[in-house]
Amino acid sequence: MNLGLVTPTYERDLERCELLCESVDRHVTSFSRHYLIVLDEELPLFTKLNTARREVLPLSLLLPSWLKPLPRYMRRKHRRYWWSLRALPVSGWHVQQFVKINAVNLLSEARFCLLDSDVVFFRPFDMSQFAEPNALPLLQRPRAIASDAPLHAPWIRSTHGLLGLNEPAFPADDFIGHIIAWDQHAVRAMIERIEHVTGCDWVEALARRRDISEYLLYGHFVASTPRFACEHRPTAKELCLSYWDSAALDESKIERMLRGAASRYVAFSAASFSDTPVERLRAVLSRLADLERQVA
Repeated sequence: MNLGLVTPTYERDLERCELLCESVDRHVTSFSRHYLIVLDEELPLFTKLNTARREVLPLSLLLPSWLKPLPRYMRRKHRRYWWSLRALPVSGWHVQQFVKINAVNLLSEARFCLLDSDVVFFRPFDMSQFAEPNALPLLQRPRAIASDAPLHAPWIRSTHGLLGLNEPAFPADDFIGHIIAWDQHAVRAMIERIEHVTGCDWVEALARRRDISEYLLYGHFVASTPRFACEHRPTAKELCLSYWDSAALDESKIERMLRGAASRYVAFSAASFSDTPVERLRAVLSRLADLERQVA
């Protein structure tokens, strides 16, 4: 299958990323390669995750040469920054967006599934549904973003500016989720559109805007471009069950959530700021996997 998985990650999420990889190996089928993208200096920490179907790549491979990391000690609110002569410094949160886009642009697969490192699969997930010539699912929540949404509304306005679209009407559609599918041809066309509209390199354009969301960019580009809209299938159904509270989950609550999850859910995400220990998640997932084997 000409399908890939992409996960940008870093040292603080190493344990969660290991759990993601274990769950991918256990539950996910019909993909060619899972790419982990990490800071160059953190490569030694992640090399143990290399396998026949998983490759750890340095961040610098997917960034332009003119965008440079500031020294690790030069942080603000625990965030790492990258600098250039083309825009104000950008944070690691911005850089992760750049590398997701460029990974799909440059890597060899035709279609990709983008996963954060705090996602973990707990049910079988066959990626063949994403393969050509099938219509690619486009997670789309119609009219979900209000004009006064503190983060999302500025992202929507920047998205429309970067893509040369008319001023957005609110409430606007939302395309953000935990398991997102992208098509390489669509990403390359999106990059071309951004460069045509802005007159500069696409990374530079995004760095100058700053209020950006890679998922909103892709979603609004596809939805507004007939050629690619017809190759996607809008859906409001998430594949990943989310937990956003900072309070730690105990094992019994995790198990109840996963056992009671609707059939469409194949993965779970306890946000990385949650206090839920990784070993607690691993213990529950191991028990569920044992039960699946007994039933089989």
